Amino acid sequence: MHLTASPVKQLALQHGLPVLQPATLKTEDAQQAIAALDADVMVVAAYGLILPKAVLQMPRNGCLNIHASLLPRWRGAAPIQRAILAGDAETGITIMQMDEGLDTGAMLLKKSCAIAADDTAQSLHDKLAELGAQAIAEALQEMQNGKLNPQAQDAQLATYAAKLSKSEAQLDWNADALQLERAVRGYFPFPTAYAVFGETPIKILRANLGAGGNAAAGTVVAMDKDHIHVACGRGVLALEVLQKPGGKALPVAQFLQSFPMKIGDRFGTT
Repeated sequence: MHLTASPVKQLALQHGLPVLQPATLKTEDAQQAIAALDADVMVVAAYGLILPKAVLQMPRNGCLNIHASLLPRWRGAAPIQRAILAGDAETGITIMQMDEGLDTGAMLLKKSCAIAADDTAQSLHDKLAELGAQAIAEALQEMQNGKLNPQAQDAQLATYAAKLSKSEAQLDWNADALQLERAVRGYFPFPTAYAVFGETPIKILRANLGAGGNAAAGTVVAMDKDHIHVACGRGVLALEVLQKPGGKALPVAQFLQSFPMKIGDRFGTT
């Protein structure tokens, strides 16, 4: 519960580098502070503020964004999660020249990354963080050598990665089991997939495709020491790690010790 500087800020301060943390980039004071740096280029990574046109034009070579998708697919706030939810086979990093649009600028460099069958938003984020660091270093070197070749995006191929909301993370058991399995992975660690049992919201942190007989969507159709098999609109989802309100994330065997379920019980449907 203590306010702590990010690893980036801590490293910067260790090396005596100035750290600016303006609440907005629209004020004259904030823009003057950035202009005073007389920068060749500005690099943006997962930055939550909009850069005004005046700021975009300050560095001699403009502003570069490390975007976590292969543009123009998944422009927007949640490209990692949306790629998993859509069942994409690959994603990657695009280094793009920023303009006033939402991830619409020219593409300068791309690096692809396969999405593994067990990737969560967290694990894929970590892979892309490593790839993004490599990509921006390479792009800056090519910029210095005058070798960057900007490529315009094809707007007709663009898709939008909308910001995540907690409400969308509630599993709809009427959906296909494969879609729900992707949701569990795509919403981990935030906002975390969940389902309602009785009146209790249960977070589902890990699940896989399961097996069992036909039953109404949301019905527990089979159980073993490691799984709770729940019928979906099509197929079965096998729950593996769950968390009740105020509790810890637990594998099924431990979870059931304090939260009993049985075959025939039913989760609520949206």
